[in-house]
Amino acid sequence: MPRAALFDLDRTLLDCNSGRLWMQHELRSGNIRLRDAVWASWWLTRYSLGFETGLDDVFAAAVRGLEGQSESELDRRTRAWFERHVRQRLRPGAAACLEEHRTAGDLLVLATSSSAYAAAAAAESFGLAQRISTLFEVVDGHFTGAISSPALGHHKAARVREWAASSSIDLSEAVFYTDSMTDLALLEAVGEPVAVNPDRALRREARRRGWRVEDWGRAR
Repeated sequence: MPRAALFDLDRTLLDCNSGRLWMQHELRSGNIRLRDAVWASWWLTRYSLGFETGLDDVFAAAVRGLEGQSESELDRRTRAWFERHVRQRLRPGAAACLEEHRTAGDLLVLATSSSAYAAAAAAESFGLAQRISTLFEVVDGHFTGAISSPALGHHKAARVREWAASSSIDLSEAVFYTDSMTDLALLEAVGEPVAVNPDRALRREARRRGWRVEDWGRAR
């Protein structure tokens, strides 16, 4: 099997948090209330500083708000939003790194806490072959309001381990790029952990452990 190169999405491949952009988009579209947007923004700010606690509640509340809605409609809206507001936020260093791994014949994998719909749009836009993301429960094409498989923090690490075992991937040979201390469990699981434009907590941890730290710049 080829070597796996795993990439976080928000503030790693992208120079922004796509969840915040989605929240702003949904607020402008009238799909969420200002009160909910302010609450979510607070927890997203904490997440950007490396704190995982509390963000699972934000995810759960957002998904509860989707109850009864059509999965295909959300997928369509997400793809249109990603193309218009997110795709151009790819870091220049991310584009170069993806191409380097692609040329080497590595398996490019997106490992993100984002929804499966944002992950699909990103993977297709940036040419990643596989993806691990947060899955929402769907029955008869409509959301139940529940998360069926989370991918935040230690959940992401567990999902990647399951994927690697089922795909005969050796994680001790894999590389993982992320900006966030919340991904510590997955960084510890791979053979080559790399901190990209890391938050303060991850920068300190990377220096302590001798992990590579890279600056991939900002999109123009």
